[in-house]
Amino acid sequence: MSTQEYNLYAHFQSVFRQHPERVAIESDSGERTTFGEIDQISARMANWLHASGVKPGDRVMVQVEKSVPALLFYLACLRAGVVYVPLNTAYQAAELAYFIANAEPRVFVCDPARETALRAITEEQGVPTLVSLGADGQGSLLAAVQTQSSEQAVCSVKPDDLAAILYTSGTTGRSKGAQLTHGNLTSNVHVLLNHWDWQADDVLIHALPIFHVHGLFVAAHCALLNGSKMLWITKFQPAQVLAWLPQATVFMGVPTLYVRLLQEAALTPAACSHMRLFISGSAPLLTETFVEWQARTGHTILERYGMSETIMLTSNPCRPADGERKGGTVGRPLPGVQVRCVDEQGAPCPAGDIGGIQVKGPNVFPGYWRMPEANAKEFTAEGWFRTGDVGRFDADGYITIVGRSKDLIITGGYNVYPAEVEGYLNDLPGVAESAVIGCPHSDFGEGVVAVVVPQPGASLNAEQLTQTIKSQIAAFKVPKRLFVVDELPRNVMGKVQKNLLRDTYAKVFDAA
Repeated sequence: MSTQEYNLYAHFQSVFRQHPERVAIESDSGERTTFGEIDQISARMANWLHASGVKPGDRVMVQVEKSVPALLFYLACLRAGVVYVPLNTAYQAAELAYFIANAEPRVFVCDPARETALRAITEEQGVPTLVSLGADGQGSLLAAVQTQSSEQAVCSVKPDDLAAILYTSGTTGRSKGAQLTHGNLTSNVHVLLNHWDWQADDVLIHALPIFHVHGLFVAAHCALLNGSKMLWITKFQPAQVLAWLPQATVFMGVPTLYVRLLQEAALTPAACSHMRLFISGSAPLLTETFVEWQARTGHTILERYGMSETIMLTSNPCRPADGERKGGTVGRPLPGVQVRCVDEQGAPCPAGDIGGIQVKGPNVFPGYWRMPEANAKEFTAEGWFRTGDVGRFDADGYITIVGRSKDLIITGGYNVYPAEVEGYLNDLPGVAESAVIGCPHSDFGEGVVAVVVPQPGASLNAEQLTQTIKSQIAAFKVPKRLFVVDELPRNVMGKVQKNLLRDTYAKVFDAA
């Protein structure tokens, strides 16, 4: 294989050029984009990157709303050999300043509405180029690429060259950039196409954001490499999903999307009769949702498990001959992926025993960007990555995730680390300390809850604290409930007993 063929885009391009006139993306606005147009537009974008002085290995940071041009710009970064760094659209200025300082991007792409506000930050951080791209395709980026050629030679890369960096909050409050290589992404998408039995006539309803693994590196990658049409929903709307079900065969969503679809009376077996596969991930799928979906649609959801650092790790079976789909589990390790549960001494746990989940495989990232101390901590001497999740194997080799050793909260498919939110809360005037926990939520899986202790003599208002922090951090991290208490429960060593807090506030979202 040539070094050019190691580039993930070269795999996509071989498919695009077989079917240049085929519609690749049909958006909810009615716009249609062919595979040939994807190849030509992404070539113009890649040429613009090179003309702007961006070299292979440089970082390009993107914080824009979901759109077809945004997806094509990602593909342009792949073919140009530059490192794509997507950011959640909810991140605020303080968070962005850290990401920019850490990644040192050559280009920052933002929403047109935020361009003026971000210019001060990017200039202060020394970012050479700031351009805009709106959800409607407007902005300075598309105007800038129009003069570029629609021919471009895909950049030669090695399998271990970086393709993307995904920032995931750290338990210390310091965000970590998970580095993903062309080899990581390429190996995983080929495995998923086979394991999920993708067919030539499959059509995907794409209802996920494209700034994280699920929507970009799983959903979009699979459809692009399979040459399948994507029915593109800019912002999730149950009615749009239901309208497109008769034309589609595959749907991927976080549990929250399935919960909301179940609230629609039009969700029936007849509505889903053309569908082949429903896949869920990014957060635990409640058993009640799994069972209700079977009853309402006649389909059994396939649940799988992955991370920003590893892409997909495990999956329930797709083909009936490979076994049943078990509710409450995330299935077995994918082909080529090694997964083990170990005790505190690092010894493998027997089936049924709970242990820390560690993984190995061609999909597992090489480490965090510019964080050697974190890499030394998160990888074992034998190269196993410590996921921070806790789980167990059953006798059939299926894995159940039972908790997260790092207190990670997953709300609506988004990761929230308590220490990061606590850091912002503790900096607010009058706050002595805080504890952030996740509590069961019927819609989001978990809801963020904060428990705050005031400084002596201070009077705190829960609503005011919540409003203040809303301007500092992404909306999905903002506590949905905040309580002011006199003190936090502690053990004899002085450690906050979050298990007691979870028990205390376990039913806080029952009404919701």
